[in-house]
Amino acid sequence: MKKNIIIGSRGSILALAQANLVKDKLQINYPNLNFEIKEIVTSGDKDLKSNWENSDVSLKSFFTKEIEHELLNGDIDIAVHSMKDMPAVSPKGLICGAIPDREDPRDVIVSKNGFFVTLAQGAKIGTSSLRRAMNLTAVRPDFEIKHLRGNIHTRLKKLETEDYDAIVLAAAGLKRTGLADKITEYLNGEVFPPAPAQGVLYIQCRENDEEIKEILKSIHNEAVAKIVEIEREFSKIFDGGCHTPMGCYSQVYGDKIKFIGAYSHDGTQIKVVIEDDLAKGKEIAYMAAKEIKEKINKGNIQ
Repeated sequence: MKKNIIIGSRGSILALAQANLVKDKLQINYPNLNFEIKEIVTSGDKDLKSNWENSDVSLKSFFTKEIEHELLNGDIDIAVHSMKDMPAVSPKGLICGAIPDREDPRDVIVSKNGFFVTLAQGAKIGTSSLRRAMNLTAVRPDFEIKHLRGNIHTRLKKLETEDYDAIVLAAAGLKRTGLADKITEYLNGEVFPPAPAQGVLYIQCRENDEEIKEILKSIHNEAVAKIVEIEREFSKIFDGGCHTPMGCYSQVYGDKIKFIGAYSHDGTQIKVVIEDDLAKGKEIAYMAAKEIKEKINKGNIQ
């Protein structure tokens, strides 16, 4: 077995925090091995502005392809990605070796002017996510949604220095970067469904690397994997990407799942709730999608 295992990651503060979480877990499980992190610059890091503003292109793979290239070439042994950045299908020769514990999937408000319900009429809320805008205006149509891009620290700085009353971020990112104290309020996942697989990491490896696959089993969470399979399928049905106003929220109770799916059609949010056996897997996603499509077809989208 190799003694030195190289983990590939983007160089952003959040990406490195996630890679270090994985590294620390693996180091505990395999104290005789040495795990190190290699920073890799991706297309998204090089040209984030034009990638974000090209609304005709999904951002999936912008943050992964260079890392996957090094993995295929054997320059790294493991890649740590945010699940939300991953295309539906991995390149030939690569697989998901593990899905570790999920961080809090909810969105949060970071505010300088109070909680969600106490924000003033016409408050300026920063986000460039269509899904978040959909969720916010479904409850508070008076809000003014303002364009906001950048990494976590950039967005927090813009809240302080620019004309925003509050911004919306993922709880997972703030928690993983030690910024949980910045959170003003956690948004209820049933009311504000997060992005599919938000808070989930995707640990990638070579399909033929049996040693690494065995190592990664030690951090795999099968319960999370089952939920992610449903959420990712729901996203796939609606061609979910960064420019698709959709979200979902899963709660598991024993062998049952409560799945809430939301999709925006012609500016109106359609939300459905499916409560069924978790063992049905992807079928849950198809049930939710079918119900949404039926509401659209019948014009019953309130």
